[in-house]
Amino acid sequence: MKPFTADFAGATVMPSLNQGERAGGRRPDMILLHYTGMPEHDGALAWLCNPESQVSSHYFVHEDGRIVQMVPEDRRAWHAGKSFWAGETDINSRSIGIEIANAGHPAGLPGFPEKQIEAVIKLCLDCGRRHDIAPERVLAHSDVAPVRKVDPGENFPWGQLHAAGVGHFVEPVPVQGGRFFQKGDHGQPVEALQSMLSLYGYDIEITGEYSDKTEGVVAAFQRHFRPERVDGIADMSTIETLHRLLTTLPRYA
Repeated sequence: MKPFTADFAGATVMPSLNQGERAGGRRPDMILLHYTGMPEHDGALAWLCNPESQVSSHYFVHEDGRIVQMVPEDRRAWHAGKSFWAGETDINSRSIGIEIANAGHPAGLPGFPEKQIEAVIKLCLDCGRRHDIAPERVLAHSDVAPVRKVDPGENFPWGQLHAAGVGHFVEPVPVQGGRFFQKGDHGQPVEALQSMLSLYGYDIEITGEYSDKTEGVVAAFQRHFRPERVDGIADMSTIETLHRLLTTLPRYA
């Protein structure tokens, strides 16, 4: 891969061979955030540039806020894997992938340094402005690949990003008592929950059965939007937070 000029002015370039054409000449209309999940951050960056890995992303954000671009934005990076959002399955052709240096769940969910989050915000704002990306299409890897992926994790500060103008978010409804739904339940209320998750964009069938898949999608939703408790159980806090998100979407408001 030949050197290229960084799309984001603050990035240094470290080309990765792991890339291709965006299918059908598509332009990015999503931003997907990941954590590296590896203890050695330089090793994670090297792995994303190694042809043996068959993975890459457009950007890599170090803990100290330095940003590296590996794949030009007009090219398809290989970061989402098998995934789905709002009817689309080739998320790589629709998205800009940002890897955030963080060891993640295997290391007990270490925090994200402030300089790193500030850099992520600046990068997302810049990409979003240049590509006219809607706030609700700034997503977690776990949103587009529930069960299979859990990054960037429940400790990622989505509320802070939203306050700075990045992403779609509402203040989560506090966890409290009341009716809830869980694996093994069935009926119209479960169907209504599945319908709301599907409307937001998640990959879920509307069956009325609270299946393993439904539990996994609910957990993915909680990880992003109601991280106080991530258990896959649809309590009233989860359901009301989801409802508030839907009512603040431009297409449903």
